[in-house]
Amino acid sequence: MHKPDILQVGPYPQWDQVPLDERFTTHKLFEATDKDAFLAEHGPTIRAIATRGELGADARMIAACPNLEIVSLYGVGFDAVDLEACRAQNIRVTNTPDVLTQDVADLGVAMMLCQSRGMIGAEAWVRDGAWSSKGLYPLKRRVHGAKAGILGLGRIGYEVARRLAGFDIDIAYCDVAPKDYAKDWSFIDDPVALASHADFLFVTLAASEQTRHVVDREVIHAVGPQGMVINISRASNIDEDALLAALESGALGSAALDVFEGEPDLNPRFLQLENVLLQPHHASGTIETRKAMGQLVRDNLSAHFAGHPLPTPVL
Repeated sequence: MHKPDILQVGPYPQWDQVPLDERFTTHKLFEATDKDAFLAEHGPTIRAIATRGELGADARMIAACPNLEIVSLYGVGFDAVDLEACRAQNIRVTNTPDVLTQDVADLGVAMMLCQSRGMIGAEAWVRDGAWSSKGLYPLKRRVHGAKAGILGLGRIGYEVARRLAGFDIDIAYCDVAPKDYAKDWSFIDDPVALASHADFLFVTLAASEQTRHVVDREVIHAVGPQGMVINISRASNIDEDALLAALESGALGSAALDVFEGEPDLNPRFLQLENVLLQPHHASGTIETRKAMGQLVRDNLSAHFAGHPLPTPVL
């Protein structure tokens, strides 16, 4: 029986690669030296694209695959997929929500704790002998009893809020409308007002053209010189130039970031700052979650080719 031809945009762990290769004929774009020539050669046979959230599938890639039926994303964010091109050609799109929600929320709260208490610097203080030569580590900021603002109370934002409740934190959120499942938390309908409320502003909303730079200079300055911005969503949701300027000037107290424009080649200005915690876009980076994500990618592809309902459709 002929196996469907799949365009694989980026590498997967071996535990995903082996079953993917067994079930499908995979054409590995990431191994090609001349990607345009590779697409020209294999594009006409491709029926599915298996990609990652940050790699996506743009209009040019979709156009090179005239028999494309489905794009299956390894990740929850689908902003890097040209959804309009997919709609125009009746191409299905799937992602891997839910399975990574808890891990992303865990890392967001861990970043808040780590940055607030200066844990990276504190470990260096012990290791380099400063503890014995200089004495006690400089005082940092408490977390319990503070105020948090959550920009985007979807799956991940909700789990962040649920964790923060254990720290007796005053929780407010901003979304398109109040949520029935958030009656214990305050709804604020404006990002600037939410930022003014917050000691910790968590950015957890899905990325789109409408949310691009929603965290702009005004929002960042509203968080203030004692506040912190934590981003576990997409880099495009924050105006990175405004963020850097505020961190450099002290208009914003600190930031904890897992995503960056142009990653992994982030703006070198970040590396000169001591008031930002930098993470390598690994909020979902646990073995358990990555295995579940890979399984869901394959489940969506298998369901499509078997004519069954898709487990997690976007389109």
